[in-house]
Amino acid sequence: MRNPTMRRTARAGILAGILAAVLAAPAMNTASAQETPSAPEPAPTPVPPATSPAEDGASAGSATLPGSSPGPSTITLPTTLAGAAGTWDLSLDGGRRRCVLTLAMDTSPSGRVARFPAGCRRALPLMAGIGGWLFTGEGLRLVDRNLRPILAFAKNPDGMSLGATAENGEHYNLVPLQIAAMQPPAAPGTAVSTPTAVAADGAAPASVPPEKPADGPALGLYALDRAEQKDVCRLEFSAPIEAGKDTAPLRVLPDCRDSGITVFDPVTWRFANGHLTLKARRGHAVNLVAVGDGRWRRDPEIGAPLVLRKVEP
Repeated sequence: MRNPTMRRTARAGILAGILAAVLAAPAMNTASAQETPSAPEPAPTPVPPATSPAEDGASAGSATLPGSSPGPSTITLPTTLAGAAGTWDLSLDGGRRRCVLTLAMDTSPSGRVARFPAGCRRALPLMAGIGGWLFTGEGLRLVDRNLRPILAFAKNPDGMSLGATAENGEHYNLVPLQIAAMQPPAAPGTAVSTPTAVAADGAAPASVPPEKPADGPALGLYALDRAEQKDVCRLEFSAPIEAGKDTAPLRVLPDCRDSGITVFDPVTWRFANGHLTLKARRGHAVNLVAVGDGRWRRDPEIGAPLVLRKVEP
């Protein structure tokens, strides 16, 4: 048996151990806190690499690069007469028939000149009645030879084309291919050279002489050639009767073997903007352009070729 002294000594040792453990606990907690690494900062959200239009499901060709021409989604429809000049695609709604026509700024008795291939009349019979085009406050119109509208166009809901309904109910779409309104504007600050501009060194810059306008037809006798048939008809061009007039008499000589000319029956001629216009007694007109050596061909070239050439009496 243990004596009382030994028991007291044992209890004292136990109490001392408990006290030492209690005192050591804060120090261990502090050390644990110092040794425990701080929570890592949240990793930045990864930024996905930029994808090309092709990778993103869009056509690579539809991307608009800096300095490149705008794509079809940025087509600009004309708001002025000058902006409408250029080439257009005319198609019948719901069909595959179409025609590429050029709207020129040249004037004619039927408004402005509209040019298109002869095949357009077969693809779209309505084109047989087109005599020219106009641009009014109501928009672009294709008109007949008496300036009556055949197709009066308005902007389609897609904002990228024009639409018109003919008298027979057929709907036509007109899409710009290359028109003046689609040309990019001049960059700000772009210098425009003029004949009076002076170079920085004080020397006058060389100016490009303006292109010489085409000369009008010489007065006198002309032979009409039709395809392989030569000299089927002769026409006599006279000077204007009154000074300052831009029209002059025209006469078809007897024994004309071209029924088209005799039915057409031109009585006056006029030259303006590089075009020779023969006007019929009933008001119809035919336009011709110079091809050199005193020859003139019909413009646009539709149907059988028609060429006038200067001949001596």
